[in-house]
Amino acid sequence: MSDLTVTILMPCLNEAETLAFCVRQAVTALRDNNVAGEVLVADNGSTDGSQKIATDEGARVVNVSTRGYGAALIAGIEAARGKYILMADADASYHFEHLPRFLPKLDEGYDLVMGNRFSGSIEPGAMPPLHRYLGNPVLSSIGRIFFRIPVRDFHCGLRAFRRDPILALNLRTTGMEFASEMVVKSSLAGLRMTEVPTTLSPDGRSRPPHLRSWRDGWRHLRFLLLFSPRWLFLIPGVVTFFVGVLLSLWLIPGPQTVGRWTFDVDTLTYALGLVLIGAHISVFAVSARVFGTQEGFLPPNPKFERIFNYINLEVGLLFGAALLLLGLGILGYALHIWHGAGFGNLSPQRMLRLTLPSATCFMLGVEAIFGSFFLSLLGMNRR
Repeated sequence: MSDLTVTILMPCLNEAETLAFCVRQAVTALRDNNVAGEVLVADNGSTDGSQKIATDEGARVVNVSTRGYGAALIAGIEAARGKYILMADADASYHFEHLPRFLPKLDEGYDLVMGNRFSGSIEPGAMPPLHRYLGNPVLSSIGRIFFRIPVRDFHCGLRAFRRDPILALNLRTTGMEFASEMVVKSSLAGLRMTEVPTTLSPDGRSRPPHLRSWRDGWRHLRFLLLFSPRWLFLIPGVVTFFVGVLLSLWLIPGPQTVGRWTFDVDTLTYALGLVLIGAHISVFAVSARVFGTQEGFLPPNPKFERIFNYINLEVGLLFGAALLLLGLGILGYALHIWHGAGFGNLSPQRMLRLTLPSATCFMLGVEAIFGSFFLSLLGMNRR
């Protein structure tokens, strides 16, 4: 590592139309602000001569064989020689002269400084209405809710950061969702984040951008969900489970009438189904959290780890056995009633109110027993 202060990093794939302008702007920003730095182009296999354009304009080029926006940036971050990195696309939409807005925040100790196009300015034609009024606001709001991220423009492509803390995050995604991964993992790792206003200009290229609205929007949303087992699994699972339990307790004593609607064993069947679905999703939540921590996708959570001081394999087996016994007891009571009727015909509704909860307890018991073994297997390397 050299003594450079800043590496200005640009991912590049066939950007011959705008790359020279961007590199010149970046070189000028370093010179005018008397900053020791370099311009680094992470080329993703351009076939239009972008590599030569970059070197002719004074940039250093690193060739990246793995395709993808994220892959290019990961390689560029690894190859950077500066203590800080300012990254932006090479399509002339971002302004490298905004470098002085970012450096003071990094010097203050922030690890990641995001540009905010909405508090800055978005020039006419620079951002499609779909992105401006739906995609960015919705995904940014989800990010703030799921991960308590203190920035409002979640996907701004102009951002600066300290190289070493970001490298330590072990960023992996190779596509456009890399933008989300950097912010999410920074938040989960407790890195300090802030944002500064920036300007977005229209894309300077004549060809369509690499970004595909619906495809890449889904990839961002998918990433946010996969990195939040609590919102993807736990909260839906717990809510579904308790809604099912409350409905079941309401219907087991007998039919219930609300206005002109009567709810009977058919509704009870679905309510008990909700109990099973909720329990299954909740087991997924715990499993996903354990697996994500073991594989390094998610940071360790001390509060979550403490749960295993009280809930372990033996507790799960005892709980599962208790559910099986409860189901067996309910089944025995149902057989007792049938015996009292001389094993003749009984009201189907009456018997279903007993046999359905019995079957549900059996299934929950099996879920608890095998889920406990599975979680114990996942957590074998937990310290």
